[in-house]
Amino acid sequence: MVFNSAKLTDPQFAKFSALIYAKCGIHLKAEKKELLNARLGKRLRATGIDTFKAYYEYVTNDVSGGELVHLIDSVSTNFTSFFRESAHFDYMTSAVLPNYLAENRGKGQGLTIWSAACSSGEEPYTLAMVMEDFVANNPGMQYRIRGTDISTKVLAQARQAVYPEERVAKVPPLFLKRFFQKGVGKSAGFVRVKEQLRRKVSFERFNLMDDMPCQEPLDIIFCRNVMIYFNSATQQALVDKFYRCLAPGGHLFIGHSESLTSIKHKFAQVASTAYRK
Repeated sequence: MVFNSAKLTDPQFAKFSALIYAKCGIHLKAEKKELLNARLGKRLRATGIDTFKAYYEYVTNDVSGGELVHLIDSVSTNFTSFFRESAHFDYMTSAVLPNYLAENRGKGQGLTIWSAACSSGEEPYTLAMVMEDFVANNPGMQYRIRGTDISTKVLAQARQAVYPEERVAKVPPLFLKRFFQKGVGKSAGFVRVKEQLRRKVSFERFNLMDDMPCQEPLDIIFCRNVMIYFNSATQQALVDKFYRCLAPGGHLFIGHSESLTSIKHKFAQVASTAYRK
């Protein structure tokens, strides 16, 4: 098939932008038109559809919702790394976890952590390493980590837990030895998170625009470098949801490039881009 080489028009960009915003809250500014053109072009080639108009009709008429998932996968930004913005993990070990331990000692409660928009798993696995290191000095402390993302593609990578060696450059050497297996043969140049750590983290697809999946109060939420893709109304709604999901004394961590200054909230700021309920 010869594909139509026409560019995404302004009206078409507006329609796709409105659909993406309605379904997952991502606000695409006008300067993202060429980026969307390129990424939608890949979906046209994958589906065998030759025009943006026909692809829009295909997505909106697909009752299974499967192509919508692929569309959102294609526009999601999934940059992440191990120990990204490491000051947050330092604050966890120096303040958050000792306080939690003091307040909950002897109660038999487990710490619940949610890594929202976890991408390919580096953040929740980093959290697991931090927790395992802390637990080694505080035996008996229990915890659970839940990673969610809207992209099925990156969640598959997270569950596989295999990464190129250059992706673990920021992992402390002792952690690298303790928590990773080095690939050999065909897997040379890659590492995999060891099973003992993988068991500490569960992954599932979740859209932050949906009702929160918190069946019980959470202790820590990481939602970093995500709200920058949302407009102010969506940011406000999301922060309100996070506040409701957290247990009293629970913590919310956002990205260093983000701020809650323009949002009405009840959190107390306790460190740079770290907040407590």
